[in-house]
Amino acid sequence: MDSEKIPMGICQICEKESSQISNVLGLCLDCIRQAPEEAIKIAIDAHTKIRERWGLPGKPPKNLKGFLCDLCVNQCQIGDGEWGYCGLRQNVRGKIKGVSSSRGKLSWHHDPLPTNCVGDWVCPAGTDCGYPAYSYSEGPEYEYQNLAVFPHACTFHCLYCQNWHFRYRTFGDEYESVENLVQAVNTTTSCVCYFGGDPSPQLPYLLNASQMMRGNNKGRILRICWETNGAMSKAMLKGLADSALISGGCIKFDLKAWDETLHIALTGVTNKQTIDNFRSLSELMPSRPDPPFLIAGTTLVPGYIDAQEIGRIARFIASLNPNIPYSLLAFHPEYKMTDLPCTSRKQAQECLQAAKDAGLKRVHIGNTRLLW
Repeated sequence: MDSEKIPMGICQICEKESSQISNVLGLCLDCIRQAPEEAIKIAIDAHTKIRERWGLPGKPPKNLKGFLCDLCVNQCQIGDGEWGYCGLRQNVRGKIKGVSSSRGKLSWHHDPLPTNCVGDWVCPAGTDCGYPAYSYSEGPEYEYQNLAVFPHACTFHCLYCQNWHFRYRTFGDEYESVENLVQAVNTTTSCVCYFGGDPSPQLPYLLNASQMMRGNNKGRILRICWETNGAMSKAMLKGLADSALISGGCIKFDLKAWDETLHIALTGVTNKQTIDNFRSLSELMPSRPDPPFLIAGTTLVPGYIDAQEIGRIARFIASLNPNIPYSLLAFHPEYKMTDLPCTSRKQAQECLQAAKDAGLKRVHIGNTRLLW
């Protein structure tokens, strides 16, 4: 990679200049770790300015007289005329207008299996695990398809979001009935994967759809999988766990950072609920060890997610169960962090070694085509 073409960013705290600093955030990793209070103020201001351009609240609303939405960690209290943090629910004269368990804002398509999935290296669709109880083939399911479902909203605001274009549809007037989604399952569909965006803001709809899909396809394999930031409420988490466990599906948590200040800087939201939910799900793994029920992943954002951060995440995972699969995903410049380079092979290898040194037995580098 030509270093002369890599833009330089400046930290607003220490004024250091580096290609490992994104100007949209204006913070270096050292200052995020060493000056958390000042860093959080700068980060929230950056997120607020961007979100306001989308018509989204800069922070989760906390109107004491507003409607409480308790689906996720944000616990929005939405005042009259206000929107929730995810942009899906609006309080209109005391009533919530937006999505429900019967209508949602989402799209879907079919992918031939095996497909480019965070868990393809350990799941029934891409390997021999889970056969024959949860897989049609003793190996990759080449003749089957994945129903990939993309909800058009998110409870986080990741500055490097790889699928950020969904925000154009968050405020749209197009809704899909739950029946339309359920009917998308055909005889070659062996798994349904919800990703995004994030499933969290529309879990009542998606869990309803999953139950209907399974009911319409009794007596055959139909795995239900979730790819999520993991910040949903405990009640919603139980629904995810139940649907994945019984069907042979998996839950893929995106553990974006361990340090809470760094997590807020990158996503706008705390990671406390995510970590607690991951811990809770790990307790269910012995009930179905094959195929893996719980999977973790982290995007290796240059300048921010280093070997130290990966080591801390990996030690947490290993303390729960060293056999939990962990994917280290190469970063591609997207959304507001287009001034950062792709993940280097050096960074990926350092992070891989840190995860192994922490005690994890199943670690994988994903999106290797992006490495330089």
